[in-house]
Amino acid sequence: MTYAVETYKKAQHLDLTDKLVVEMRGHTAVLTLNNPSANTWDAGMLKGVKQLVEHLNQDQDIYALVVTGAGEKFFSAGADLKIFADGDKAMARQMARLFGEAFEALSNYRGVTIAAINGYAMGGGLECALACDIRVAEEQAQMALPEATVGLLPCAGGTQKLSWLVGEGWAKRMILCGERIDARTAERIGLVEEVVAPGQALDKALELADKVAKQSPVAVRMIKPLIQGARTQAPDYWLPSEREAFVDLFDAQDTTEGVSAFLEKRKAQWKNC
Repeated sequence: MTYAVETYKKAQHLDLTDKLVVEMRGHTAVLTLNNPSANTWDAGMLKGVKQLVEHLNQDQDIYALVVTGAGEKFFSAGADLKIFADGDKAMARQMARLFGEAFEALSNYRGVTIAAINGYAMGGGLECALACDIRVAEEQAQMALPEATVGLLPCAGGTQKLSWLVGEGWAKRMILCGERIDARTAERIGLVEEVVAPGQALDKALELADKVAKQSPVAVRMIKPLIQGARTQAPDYWLPSEREAFVDLFDAQDTTEGVSAFLEKRKAQWKNC
């Protein structure tokens, strides 16, 4: 698969840290975590993710966001524990807030987010992947939420999102027992949607992002909150909203274009409005 890859110039004014590399590939933004050697998170990176997502929410040309790690070994090993070594509660509170704000922004991104897990995804690294809509993992990837091993706990959505995806039992095995799982186990329990060969996670994620670009971005923007809403309310709660959203789409130019394109047997040209 070949893409015209260019630096995402629109994001330059955000003054993002060099530890976040952003590229545009078609209608997809690719975010690479680049903090050698384990792509650990720091405050600047977390602030940058939030700022980037806020920017992408306003960019009509970008329909999907892919997140991956630099190098061949790590997606992200989570927070750098040196930050917490002196037991400073104020620092702990600040970092917990930054983690929450970054990954909640990622989860609420108006488009589709895909984690290309190219290696170890530990602690805050796995929580980043959990905040994404879809996860693709390479065969060698390892995943864990080992915070309790060092007397901490997952504070960026791990206790909630992991339980929702894999069920309470597996969440307790991974968090309370500190169990690390491989990519195949992650696929079997529903933590990742697909396992690919080493070096292929980004390509698969971009392939999925290309499929996103074939959907109406207006429709995707309205559908995603309905799907995620079942996490906090019973499914029946959202049925009236689902029907109203269906009708509301008839105000969108993309709906007229999509129906016309289907009937005329041609590719839809989305306006994102």
